[in-house]
Amino acid sequence: MQNICVYCASSTQIDPKYFDAADRLGRILAKQGIRIICGGGSLGLMAQLSDSALAAGGKVTGIIPRFMCDENWQHKGLTELIITETMHDRKQKMAFLSDAAIALPGGCGTLEELLEVITWKQLGIFTKPIIIVNTNGYYDGLISVLHRAVDENFMRDIHREIWTVVNEPEEVLDAIKNAPHWDSTIRKFAAI
Repeated sequence: MQNICVYCASSTQIDPKYFDAADRLGRILAKQGIRIICGGGSLGLMAQLSDSALAAGGKVTGIIPRFMCDENWQHKGLTELIITETMHDRKQKMAFLSDAAIALPGGCGTLEELLEVITWKQLGIFTKPIIIVNTNGYYDGLISVLHRAVDENFMRDIHREIWTVVNEPEEVLDAIKNAPHWDSTIRKFAAI
């Protein structure tokens, strides 16, 4: 594991427990020598994650679309900042540069990124571990919907292995290590 993508909120108006989780995850990954790949924003959990990792001696690569830089939303202290032309380019680059994907709590953007990478894994496009950090039960509703999709045959039972849910950042590295093997041959199970 050298590079891990982390999806998370840019909101500054959220409960401090979410900032605490981002802080802990940033430090954990930095101490293991893992580069964080994130959205490159200067606010919310993105900033907390990046700042904590950098303070612990880690490296952070931010990937952000040009229009966000035009709004001055980019974090200016990252190890590396990659500017893309579109949101689609940003998401693809974040996923494809990473050895795993982690989702901390977030809004529509985070949810969309997480669901896209889950879809890519179902199709065998992204075959790496996906870890959902369910801080404060934030993702309970989404996890329930995903399991209902399997229960009602919108997805296959094997697709439950696409993601792993943990409650604390300290569980992330073990979850990645123990994630089921997944490769592109899985796409034969994508259609039901």
